[in-house]
Amino acid sequence: MGRGKFITFEGIDGAGKSTHISFVCDLLRSIGKNVVSTREPGGTELGEALRELLLHRAMHLETEALLMFAARREHIAQVIEPALARGDWVVSDRFTDASFAYQGGGRGMDLKKLDVLEQWVHPTLQPDLTLLFDVPLEVARARLDASRNLDKFEQEKAGFFAATREQYLCRAQQYPARFRIIDSTRSIAIIHKELETLISTI
Repeated sequence: MGRGKFITFEGIDGAGKSTHISFVCDLLRSIGKNVVSTREPGGTELGEALRELLLHRAMHLETEALLMFAARREHIAQVIEPALARGDWVVSDRFTDASFAYQGGGRGMDLKKLDVLEQWVHPTLQPDLTLLFDVPLEVARARLDASRNLDKFEQEKAGFFAATREQYLCRAQQYPARFRIIDSTRSIAIIHKELETLISTI
């Protein structure tokens, strides 16, 4: 069996990406793929412990970035790489593009430092397909306001999300071969049709 495929879901909080992850996983299973559905930060016992700190504790910006990549290193070693080697398809709710968007764009961290961390933690691994769910800020904000208790990122101001979204779109422009931008203001049915088409191409 050949190496599996790696699909990541990205977007600012409130973009609606999480709504579609189970659909894509079910779609892949329906065509005979073994699927590992996971998330960042998290995905491992250690990663989930770090997730609690990252989402709910105030900390220095560089500490935040380093913990994100520490959780990611464990995630890659324990979950992602073994699954891909088995021929499974990995579907992850966020990956390194989120660090560039949130810590780089939203928090203003030097992108060169994030480049160094990316090259250290996964120099050869990149997603085969990154689905970037994009919505105007006011749409994302309205969705968050109607949702559960918010974590520290979800509680950020509009300027933070504007910078985060801008950096996501910059990443998509920088890596057009793997990024696909999904207009997440449309109906779920229309988005699912587009996802079916995209999945069939990788």
